[in-house]
Amino acid sequence: MSRALSRWRSHVGKEAGALCSLLRERGSLTLRLRAAAEFSVRRLHQRAAPVLRDEAARLKARAGEMVWTREVLLCCDGQAVVFARSAMLRHPRHPFDLDFAALQNRALGAALFADPCVLRSPLEFCRLDTRAPLYRRAAQSLPDAVLPPRLWARRSCFGPKAKGVLVTEVFLPAVLHFQKILTAHRC
Repeated sequence: MSRALSRWRSHVGKEAGALCSLLRERGSLTLRLRAAAEFSVRRLHQRAAPVLRDEAARLKARAGEMVWTREVLLCCDGQAVVFARSAMLRHPRHPFDLDFAALQNRALGAALFADPCVLRSPLEFCRLDTRAPLYRRAAQSLPDAVLPPRLWARRSCFGPKAKGVLVTEVFLPAVLHFQKILTAHRC
């Protein structure tokens, strides 16, 4: 994969359009979604899997290293609005490993934001195209959906207590149908 396929950057502007305020949200995205609609989490998988190439550098992992991963769909009124992938090093062992393993269909964000010892790194933004692994994973999670050729995503690391969990959120087209989510804050 070429570097241009997943160029993460530290800012996003008006080019993000209606998604701008969601992308820039520093607080809990889960809380914002819950405030706007009936919220649910659909867990796709939670297991050890190879780290994705663009995650490796951010997690200080070796290419192909096995990490704990979790992929979910965040849903509003039953519609998938965000595909989220979390990745965390398997070693060294940490008490947060048990919390991560026990999440089931609960939102990871709720656990991370509930703990004042967990700090969030600055947000990074990317417009993923169809060649990006995260775009393909989001598309696979919605086999009947017709997705646009590019999807906005954001990511950040949570730590130190959570030992560096990289959380990536890919915004799906259905989020645009929830004006209450989009207009909660302006860019």
